[in-house]
Amino acid sequence: MEHADVVIIGGGAAGLMCAIAAARRGRQVIVLEGSNKVGKKILMSGGGRCNFTNLHLQPTRFLSTNPHFCKSAISSYTQWDFISLVEKHNIGYHEKALGQLFCDDSSKDIVTMLLKECDDAGVRILTQCTEISVSGNDTYIIACSNGSFVCTSLVIATGGLSIPKMGASDFGYRLARQFSLRVLDTCAGLVPFTLTGALHDICERLSGVSCRTTVTAADSSFTEDLLFTHRGLSGPAILQASSYWSPGENIEINLLPGEDVAELLLGAKRSRPRSSLRVLLTELLPKALVAELQELFWPELRDHSLAEYTDERLRQVAGNLQSWSIKPAATEGYRTAEVTMGGVDTDELSSKTMESKQHPGLYFIGEVVDVTGHLGGFNFQWAWSSGQAAGRVV
Repeated sequence: MEHADVVIIGGGAAGLMCAIAAARRGRQVIVLEGSNKVGKKILMSGGGRCNFTNLHLQPTRFLSTNPHFCKSAISSYTQWDFISLVEKHNIGYHEKALGQLFCDDSSKDIVTMLLKECDDAGVRILTQCTEISVSGNDTYIIACSNGSFVCTSLVIATGGLSIPKMGASDFGYRLARQFSLRVLDTCAGLVPFTLTGALHDICERLSGVSCRTTVTAADSSFTEDLLFTHRGLSGPAILQASSYWSPGENIEINLLPGEDVAELLLGAKRSRPRSSLRVLLTELLPKALVAELQELFWPELRDHSLAEYTDERLRQVAGNLQSWSIKPAATEGYRTAEVTMGGVDTDELSSKTMESKQHPGLYFIGEVVDVTGHLGGFNFQWAWSSGQAAGRVV
């Protein structure tokens, strides 16, 4: 049986960051990773370029039963701290829309950086650690396929249920329950919607078409791109809204955000009365989408000029375009979800250290905790910040 100061179960973003912080303090750290390599979700994120943080880090960018829980961690290790680490390793990066930071070259650069930091600090990483079990209290015994380990600080950084093909599991939740910690119900977050019936058929025909929209779910609105897929709706605006949606509820889509569409249509009726509504809208929206909208919202007038529409009818069409109400059948679930919502109840943990209030020396960090960020680098920043919070004290 091998002794260590700190054992971290999970070699993802949070686990590696925690290992670095702890080892820099002189702690003997072992990371146990279940798959054949660490950082798999980092590698596949951001289209292979890793959206590693966001310039606009704020507590309001996170969802949790306790909206205040994230404040301590993200204020003590900020986006600027992680950016400094990236710059220390001479990794090129660039800003995309809405403060999102991506690697210029590859997400491999982030994993290489973390592994170099681990190596310099003396972190020991073991991969393909399966059949893990934990026992003890205060002092923890971890048994797995790679051997047995004893530690006084045990950190659970096993992530959530999203993207099971990457090795996601419910281990962290099961372990929390084993130690009588409350685990809140989980669901897929930042995930596409599926549709049924006529709406599904429309989306299938429009698969690959995108446009800028404002999507609203449960009074939260996001103005970003929407993408039609052969299953339903995706794109950043939809993914963001999905974290606020509950089954059975409608979402509302504004296809022309920032426009007064009623005034636009009425003005066009006066200035270009012989034009068709379809031709007019094709100047603002993808042609294929306008064709589908015509069949959905004004099929009886498809061959009419704007002059033949009543003002009231044009206002109705404007309302359809700016408040298209859709009831998703479901989401695509954990298979394509970027994150898992819910998890270990924050009431069970210290917001400053991530340590269990019931069990000294037991910590939960990253996605396994009931803190979920918006799309755009916020979930990685939660991983870095929560990992640092625990790593500074374990």
